[in-house]
Amino acid sequence: MKLSARSLSKLKGVKPITMLTAYNCPVARSLEEAGIPVILVGDTVGMVEMGFESTRQVTIEHMEYHIGAVRRGAPDTHIIGDLPFGTDKDANTALVNARRLIAAGADSVKLEGPNVPAIQCLVQDGIPVVGHAGLLPQTASSFKQAGKTAPEAQQIMEGAKAIEGAGAFMVVLEHIPYSLAGRITQALSAPTIGIGAGPDCDGQVLVINDALGLGDYWPPFSKQYAYVSQTVLDVARAFSKEVESGEFPNNIIRMTGTHWK
Repeated sequence: MKLSARSLSKLKGVKPITMLTAYNCPVARSLEEAGIPVILVGDTVGMVEMGFESTRQVTIEHMEYHIGAVRRGAPDTHIIGDLPFGTDKDANTALVNARRLIAAGADSVKLEGPNVPAIQCLVQDGIPVVGHAGLLPQTASSFKQAGKTAPEAQQIMEGAKAIEGAGAFMVVLEHIPYSLAGRITQALSAPTIGIGAGPDCDGQVLVINDALGLGDYWPPFSKQYAYVSQTVLDVARAFSKEVESGEFPNNIIRMTGTHWK
């Protein structure tokens, strides 16, 4: 059963919230079958799937395409769609683009930072909003941990409170000190979802490619549950060897007794 924004909000202090990203239909289908309650179609797709150097090159059209694919794979899962860089520069622009993500299949939208006017505008329009505090990849000059100094920590705390005050039902906390994430989690009524923010958040999210070990670099705060890149390499080498030796497709014919025309 698909969880609504209200249902997810009520999980704070009751049950940890599991979230994974997905960018295509087959992965989304597997996540839904596994019972993952929330799928984030993040603008991370630009870096982990499209080969961009940053998320800033992702467009609203890219997000619509991937949200549609994920929705077809996971029709009964709450899907969060990321507003890419520049698409929430003002409240009206954010509203136009958020509506596009909802039309593509998202149940809620996420935007980075304490963009209070945009959040308020979307919420007033009936669009559930997920906030994002801490490290903000769309505007960060580096991917170092944010909030390590007292002034930075205070700024992130105030930003998270502003995001909730504007109407966001959930807040992602990225790559900040565990103690800061714990204090923010206690200060907010909305659930917090950590990514590199420690165990005291109300839930956790991982980029699916990081969890699968698909790629050649993974953030230090991620965990690899498999190493799919090695599997792809092994399969490609085995296939190439069989083609060059003539074993493939003859081995299929021997196994099935079928000659395809």
